[in-house]
Amino acid sequence: MRLSLAFLLASTAAAWAEAPKPAPVTDGDFRQIEAARAELGQLLFYDKVISGNRTIACATCHHPKFGTSDGQSLALGEGGIGLGPDRVPDANNLPEQRIPRNAPALWNLGAHEFTRLFHDGRLEKDDTRPSGLRTPLEDEMVMGFSSILSAQNMFPVLSGDEMAGHYEENEISTAVRQGIITAPGGAWDRIAARVESIPEYRAMYDKAAPETLGRKLVFSDVSNMIADFVAFEFRADDTPFDAYLRGEGDLPEEARAGMDLFYGKAGCADCHSGKFQTDHDFHAMGEPQLGPGKGERFERHQRDVGRMRVTNNPADIYAFRTPSLRNVTLTAPYGHAGAYADLTAFLRHHLDPVSGLAQYKPQAVLAGPFEPAKADWTAFEGGEEYKAIAAAVTRPALALEDSELSQIIAFLASLESPSAKTGRLGVPDSVPSGLPVDK
Repeated sequence: MRLSLAFLLASTAAAWAEAPKPAPVTDGDFRQIEAARAELGQLLFYDKVISGNRTIACATCHHPKFGTSDGQSLALGEGGIGLGPDRVPDANNLPEQRIPRNAPALWNLGAHEFTRLFHDGRLEKDDTRPSGLRTPLEDEMVMGFSSILSAQNMFPVLSGDEMAGHYEENEISTAVRQGIITAPGGAWDRIAARVESIPEYRAMYDKAAPETLGRKLVFSDVSNMIADFVAFEFRADDTPFDAYLRGEGDLPEEARAGMDLFYGKAGCADCHSGKFQTDHDFHAMGEPQLGPGKGERFERHQRDVGRMRVTNNPADIYAFRTPSLRNVTLTAPYGHAGAYADLTAFLRHHLDPVSGLAQYKPQAVLAGPFEPAKADWTAFEGGEEYKAIAAAVTRPALALEDSELSQIIAFLASLESPSAKTGRLGVPDSVPSGLPVDK
């Protein structure tokens, strides 16, 4: 029997509306953090004492004011002055280059399911290794990190462009340049010694971390506290969407329609699945490339091949980790290189990545005036790189009406936490080092 078109359309619409939604988030999804550890970690997160030149804190590039990112496409670390989009190059100590990738948001990283971190997943849980982690440090990796979130902290403090400083500017950057990282007296020990030397920190450790009593602090002690703070502070499961999943209220009509599209016709949940809207996997979505690219200093290219840089598998070329969408409305710019300043424009790109790449017009948020060693738009202007990025895309194009796109944006707004812009502990007025706090 031939079915009517009306019946088919109605059945399809019903199937979209019935697409499975995730289960509600519960306390069991997260590591539970003691208040004293979170409070100590808060001070370390905002204290610039752990950076080589004492000019940058974790919060400089991951500030709640900018959705735990920094509001720029590609951050300025060492050699930058100011906060967020207002951060500019220091004329007296110009940066060598921008940070190659957009500063990722920190929401819900204390949840157990986050076992791969960074845009390329170069840090992963791996129970076959002594440390329980697969990291670029390989055999140099040491024990003592309480979680993968803690291990994440070891990278920025070792980067000359991010926090360490360059060449022989300070004792930490000198150790990094000499390749002395985990050995006694290396970069990590020097960071821990700075914290140890501040009496207020030592007293707080004695209270919050009994495991450190009777010995000197090591870097993992510092890193573990920062991770505990991040896990506590940036938990974001008090959104209208969470209330809906718990049966405590409905979503506005437009957001509800957007949710049905998200979990149905639009196929967003094919990748943005689960409680935190991520499958934790890697996909080539044809995102525009700008900035210095991800490579060694001696490499002349400005490519960023994404996951392939970790796996050496050609199938992973230009694939990047699916980000969680919690508080996505607060975390512009978007993409691994922050190529899109506007969320709607970014969604349009995702509907048809190949056409989106071909039609892309620069809208990045980049601090200036600044002439880095590798110009910002070299890859974009080259053409060949963009052909290769487009060729890696496997997702088929999808057409949506403008009204449907607006509905999806309304749903994404329901993923915004009311407490996101302030946090649970907030920004401290001061830190034990006495250095200025980014506010």
